[in-house]
Amino acid sequence: MMRLIKRLADGLAVTANAVGTAVVLMLIAVVNYDIVARSVFGKPFLGAVEVVQFSLVLIVFLQLPDVVRTGRLTRSDGLLGLVKNHNARVSDAMRRVIDLLSAVFMALIVYAMWPEFLDMFETKDYFGVPGVFTAPWWPVKLVIVASAALCLVHFVLHCVLGTQRDDTTAQGEPK
Repeated sequence: MMRLIKRLADGLAVTANAVGTAVVLMLIAVVNYDIVARSVFGKPFLGAVEVVQFSLVLIVFLQLPDVVRTGRLTRSDGLLGLVKNHNARVSDAMRRVIDLLSAVFMALIVYAMWPEFLDMFETKDYFGVPGVFTAPWWPVKLVIVASAALCLVHFVLHCVLGTQRDDTTAQGEPK
């Protein structure tokens, strides 16, 4: 059962990462369009700032689960490396505790953001300048909730399965 959950969570993380990459490419196109439209035609894309703000949040949260999955989340492993050299079991236990605390943090994000998502979805709240460019907030909130939930699953899998980053490889793929 755990392997099925892991396979599903891994697939979702990789897919979300690919979507995040597509958002990066879309953002590049929007910025380039704005530059050309502003410079050549004197007519900038009026929603460029809003699209960039929206996209940055999407990029970060769409790619975060895959970063967690592969063990590439930025952290200082100095102490863990020292402990691992002396006692691998203690190092593994410490990694599991860190992953458990990370899972709790992600659960708190889901808990805090879910009501915000529901509120934004129901009220149709938007950001931007009315009459110029507006977009709803709820898709951003949904991506944050889904990303944090998927990160939570990965951190729990790391705790249960003992999955950790292999510090000896450049790939950082889990064992």
